[in-house]
Amino acid sequence: MTDAERSRVPARVGTSHAVFVGRATADEPVDLRFFAAEGELPACGHGTVAAVAFLAGRRHGAEHEFRLRVSGRTFVGRAVRDGDQVQAAFDPGPVAVRDATSVEIGLVVDALGVAAGELLSGACVASLGRARMLVPVITPDAVVTLGPNLDRLRVACDRLGLLGCYVYSVPTRSGGVVARMFAPSIGVPEDIANVNSTACLAARVAGSGVTELTVDMGDVLGEPATITASARRSSTGRRVLVGAAARVAWSGLHVVRAPARTTTSDGGTGQVQGTCGDG
Repeated sequence: MTDAERSRVPARVGTSHAVFVGRATADEPVDLRFFAAEGELPACGHGTVAAVAFLAGRRHGAEHEFRLRVSGRTFVGRAVRDGDQVQAAFDPGPVAVRDATSVEIGLVVDALGVAAGELLSGACVASLGRARMLVPVITPDAVVTLGPNLDRLRVACDRLGLLGCYVYSVPTRSGGVVARMFAPSIGVPEDIANVNSTACLAARVAGSGVTELTVDMGDVLGEPATITASARRSSTGRRVLVGAAARVAWSGLHVVRAPARTTTSDGGTGQVQGTCGDG
């Protein structure tokens, strides 16, 4: 497939992103490439979760470890099968974080439509390959009720070189967060779940003593998902581990729903889809 053909896959199967999984061999890492409607992405967290679940689904046994390669970086993805779901986790790599400028905040917040008094200080620009803005608001309700002007948000993000904006509520004592990710600049008006942005948030809030996060996303779109992230000090700096549950929904062209919320308030389950195809 050409890159243009790969970019058409998400729309063709009704997903936000597609991850193309290279052939697994004993000696080499498995190559992953990610595409949205606007083209290739250097990394995709929930696509990585989907790929780990896809690879685990092709093996026997409950626990698996895979060497993965994304944009030249090699890392380990781990999977634990639990019934028809796979708990997947990986180290997304070093997170670059800086405070957002007042100009950046003004452009993005205006397009987001954050109500007066709901915006908190501490907005930042973070990157795991492509920059995005993380915007804190005062309550989960302030996240849920956002009604951004997506055309204006795309213009602002394009001007600032951002792939999108991740809006989140203040973490609770136990690390609970509600978040939404808007990424019109890559052809995703709202992402049902965004693992890499959650990893960026874990790196951001670790300095204030919050080292474990459980982030709920997708409820507004009717596709609830939960992402977990942790941050620890290591000999090489702060290390982030991020993960979620996923399940293979159907095969042929393999559609993997990742991450999935294992339980919801009504006892059901919710997922976000990512498409996996060999090659």
